[in-house]
Amino acid sequence: MTTHKIISVKELAERSRRLRAEGKRVVLCHGTFDLMHTGHIRYLQRAKQEGDVLFVTVTGDAYVNKGPGRPVFSEHLRAENLAALACVDGVAINHAVAAVEALHDIRPNIYAKGSDYRSHGDDVTGNIAREQEAVEAHGGHIFYTDEITFSSSSLLNEHFNVFPPETKEFLQGFRSRWSDKDLHRQIASLSDLKVLVVGDAIIDQYHYTVPLGQTGKGNVFAVRYDSEEQFAGGAIAVANHVAGFTNFVTLVTGLGAVDSHEQFVRDKLQKNVTPEFFYFEDAPTVTKRRFVDADLAKLFEVYFFREDPLLKEAEGSVCEWLQAHVSSYDVVVVPDFGNGFITPPMIEVLVKKAKFLAVNAQINSGNRGYHVIHRYPRADFVSLNEPELRMAAHNRHDPLEVIAKQVGEKTQVKQLAVTRGTKGVMMFDRVSKVFYKVPALSTRVVDRIGAGDAFLSLAGLCAAKGLDAEVAAFVGSVAAAMDVQIVCNREPVDPVALNKYAATLLK
Repeated sequence: MTTHKIISVKELAERSRRLRAEGKRVVLCHGTFDLMHTGHIRYLQRAKQEGDVLFVTVTGDAYVNKGPGRPVFSEHLRAENLAALACVDGVAINHAVAAVEALHDIRPNIYAKGSDYRSHGDDVTGNIAREQEAVEAHGGHIFYTDEITFSSSSLLNEHFNVFPPETKEFLQGFRSRWSDKDLHRQIASLSDLKVLVVGDAIIDQYHYTVPLGQTGKGNVFAVRYDSEEQFAGGAIAVANHVAGFTNFVTLVTGLGAVDSHEQFVRDKLQKNVTPEFFYFEDAPTVTKRRFVDADLAKLFEVYFFREDPLLKEAEGSVCEWLQAHVSSYDVVVVPDFGNGFITPPMIEVLVKKAKFLAVNAQINSGNRGYHVIHRYPRADFVSLNEPELRMAAHNRHDPLEVIAKQVGEKTQVKQLAVTRGTKGVMMFDRVSKVFYKVPALSTRVVDRIGAGDAFLSLAGLCAAKGLDAEVAAFVGSVAAAMDVQIVCNREPVDPVALNKYAATLLK
């Protein structure tokens, strides 16, 4: 067995220090190595020729961002594969996104990369440039091998059952029309949009519990409290998603004068989000307290909010602000959760003044049956889930395409997206009268809360920029696929990670 070669980064760094003191040349390679192939072996063998000792760091499971189902092989199996190679003298699992910190610790004489990394401009993460700086900071240099290259992602996508057949078929067709570089350029073009987000602020609280079973007195389910976590949700989450892709974002939302959580909200906002807060009198900021088990299964929820809409005085202040500012924004994104902040007079201003209006009218436990998209007589882009669409049309049974046309006509929408969970997304381009279907792009679901908001944020921006409806649906679906792997709104969708995720899908 060669598992003795597998040690920690700290131990690898100490061994490197001793070897360099002896005058030995240390070479370091780094990667995911999810599927060991000929390209990897030749790359490692060639790297060893540049020095006396070859160390390899492998990206830990939690930091692999290569799309759904990845990594296919666990960090320990990947490390074991590398350790089995005669040319490799030591392996460590790197618990970080990139090798920057490991390079500072190990300080190799040579950092070897494959020839496909030679062009830093093609690296959407910017990690290669940072890694080069790290190795050069300690007197080393980066070396590019010229061996045969394969893409592990391409091989896995093609030959492993990472996706069901219909998803593989979709991706094959999509990549024939749009390359990862095309997509990267289009996503980058969103940055000059000036965006206004208007909607309900929501504080999402998760109380993690351990089920104990039925109590001894009555038919009551008992749990033991373990811990809790708080997230900035609703329109706050949407603003944070948007802020990663555009330079200028304003958030207009309502907070309670009682239990406002204002400082928490301010602390959670991205730096390029400018908040405009308006206040509910004698009411808390909308708070949804969820009790969940260790698997994030929801046991029950408690809502804290005032059912009445904004008082007239506060409503007038919001309308006045919107009247003065809405037309100066390229796109207005409205995540309308139906919790009382957005009122008919506000909608009237938004519909009249917005250059491009992207809307979701969400149906939830607090407004079921009373809150449908028809509140908006006009919108340019609408994102609804299937129950929201069917409730708007009062139609349970007809095909989605029929209902989408009906609702689209009523709202005069340009593009209507219908999110369907594990069934993916259907996008109706009302201008071209074409339907696009994108399957679900994640095989791993941690938490569905917030996925629709992520879709609205990115698909809405793409639509506002005038990108192809299929591209908007795909980018929004990638954002949703990433979001379902995050607990609630713990962090917004990251643009670098999104570009990398999309690029992996299209290999």
